Order: sequence, then structure tokens, then C-alpha cells
Amino acid sequence: MKLAIKLAYRNLIGAGLRTWLNVVVLSFSFVVIIWLKGVMVGWDYQAKTDMTNWEIGGGQYWHSNYDPFDSFTLADAHAPIPNDAKDEIAKGNMTPVLIAHGTIYPQGRMQSIMIKGIDPKQSIFLLPTHKLDTVTDAIPAIIGSLMAKSLKLNKNDHVTIRWRDANGTFDADEVVITEIFSSNVPMAEMAQVYIPLDRLQAMLLLPEQATILTYRDGEMDRVPLEGWTHKTKKELTASVDRIIETKTIGQTVLYGILLLLAMLAIFDTQVLSIFRRQKEIGTYIALGYTRSQVVGLFTVEGTMHSVLAALTSAVYGIPFLAWQAKVGWTMPIDTSDFGMAIAQTLYPIYSVSLVVSTVLIVMLVTAVVSYLPSRRIAKMNPTDALRGKIQ
Repeated sequence: MKLAIKLAYRNLIGAGLRTWLNVVVLSFSFVVIIWLKGVMVGWDYQAKTDMTNWEIGGGQYWHSNYDPFDSFTLADAHAPIPNDAKDEIAKGNMTPVLIAHGTIYPQGRMQSIMIKGIDPKQSIFLLPTHKLDTVTDAIPAIIGSLMAKSLKLNKNDHVTIRWRDANGTFDADEVVITEIFSSNVPMAEMAQVYIPLDRLQAMLLLPEQATILTYRDGEMDRVPLEGWTHKTKKELTASVDRIIETKTIGQTVLYGILLLLAMLAIFDTQVLSIFRRQKEIGTYIALGYTRSQVVGLFTVEGTMHSVLAALTSAVYGIPFLAWQAKVGWTMPIDTSDFGMAIAQTLYPIYSVSLVVSTVLIVMLVTAVVSYLPSRRIAKMNPTDALRGKIQ
């Protein structure tokens, strides 16, 4: 085997430019596949981290009637905060949120919104809720930059909101925008107005009630709360998993095209090599090589293209991938229009398993492609091969 490897290496180097063209094409496939997979892994990590920091925490309890995709459930999606949760709330490890429908009237226009009551002292979310602990002549409120841009609102602007209390009575008041925040989670910004929890409870005539209970520690075992549905972090980020899975399947087509181009070049090279080196093959057999050993020699020779490609890709790929991991890949369009958690700049994440698996898969495919044309050697007549006679 050692002799076969040395001989295969000598033959590859002796082929000159033809070998290096194949190696460069295959090395490009290595780098692109690892980079794209790294982008997907980085997006997955970034999206879940941002959702944790801005929207879901470590997990949540939803009121049993609450359905974020059915706005008609909100009227009945509230209940007194359970006694089992009050101790954790007092320690700052859980925060209640009360949600109600509302309408905002900026510059004489009208838009439906979600009014969310949240504790100004909470620390689970990165929301600047401390800005709600402000003495003003109106109800203090914070909004996201997407909503501020859509409604043309600025900090310190006063705007009227309307809501409906628990008795079905409509009421209205002014809010003052004490802060405008920016995040990578559109669901935390779009049509969302955050005000102090106690103010919203008083406005809706729902003292000590909430719609969602968000906790910090997602690893802790959770007891069921009567009338509440427990949602783990994995369940709350399932939509991201589905998006990543869909994107990964789409990228597989690109991987296939890249590999097909590289494998086609190697296949053609092997066919041409066997055609042109029939005398050499006959000589090997005459010297005592078995047919399977000659087939193995040509298979190893073809597979070594991927070995050389891996080494070549490391020369320029490692600096490129390291640079990308540092500066990231900036999306060419505004990601806020996507409606999902995605940053404007994605930072790829490369793991050892990602690199090793990619290298092994490409090497395996290369070995198969190299073996297929080499099988013809087993059918060659040694005498005819020494004469250079085409079979």
C-alpha cells in the first residue's frame, strides 16, 4: 500500500498542469462548502441567541387560551399570576408579560398594535425597560426601530393609543416614547408597544394578571402550572430550525453542482489516463501486479486529488474562513424585511466536526469516482496493453 501511494503521488506530480487544475477546482469546492455550512451554523446560533435575549428567554409559560397566531384569543388569554411563580418573579428569574390589543394614532393615522405590559426592572430581556421607570405627563412607552420607522415616530414624541378593558369598554390615553431600541428580532419590534406592567394591568382592570411568564434558566426542571402551557426554548425556536433546515436543503443543490464539476474533471482525467497509459498498465501486470492492485493504484491516484486539494485549500482557505469569522458576511439587502430573526451581518461558525465531515465526504466521493473508470483495467488483456492496443 505504501508503494502504491508513493507511485500514485509520483504519477500525479508528473501529470503537471492537469493535476493542479483538478486540485484547484476541488479545493474551491472544499472552501465554499465549509464556508456556506459555517454561515448556516452561525445564523442558527445568532438567531436563537437573539430570540433568547429579546423575545423568549430560557422558556415560557403561556396562558392556556393564548395563541400568537390567533388574535381573537387575546381577550381571554390572561389569568392571575400563579403563587408558585411569585417567588421566582421576586428573585428576578421570571418576568410576567400582559398582552392586549390596541390601536395607535400617529399623525392622524391609525394602526393596530399589541400593547405589552412588562416590569421596568426585569433583566431577562435586553429590552431597555428601565426607560419605562420614568415620571412623565403621559404613559411611558418604548418601541422598536422598525415600528418607529414605519410610523415616523421619534424619541419623546407623544401619541395616542386606544385599548379595550376587561369589561369591554374602550378607553384612550397618551403615551410618550421614552426610548427606541433596535434588535435583530422583528417579532419583538413590529407593532409592539411596551409600557409598565402595573399601568397596563390598571388600564385593563386586570390586577396581578399576565398572559406570558418568561423564565431565565432553561436548564432547570419545571413544574406544570395549572391553566398555563409550558413552552420550552426548543419549542419556541422550532421555527428557526425549520428555516435553517429548508435553507440547508437548498444549499445541498449548490454543493452537488460544485462536487459534480470537480468529480467530472477527475473522472475525465482518470478515463484519459487509463487510455493513454495502457502500456504502463500492461507493464505493471507483467511485473507481477494483480489486476486488483493496478485498479487500486489508479483509485488511490484519483483519490489523492482530494488529499492535495485539502492541503491546497488550507493554504488560502484558513485565512479566508478566519477573516470571514471575524468580519462576518453582510447581507446585500435589508434583513428587517425578512420577518425572522436574522442579523444584517452573519458570522460563520466552523467546528472541527464540520471540517472533518466535509473533507471525508469529498474524499469518499472522489474515491468512488476514481474507482469507476479504473474497473476497466480488470478487463484488459496484458499482451494487448503492452502493445498499446485499444480495447
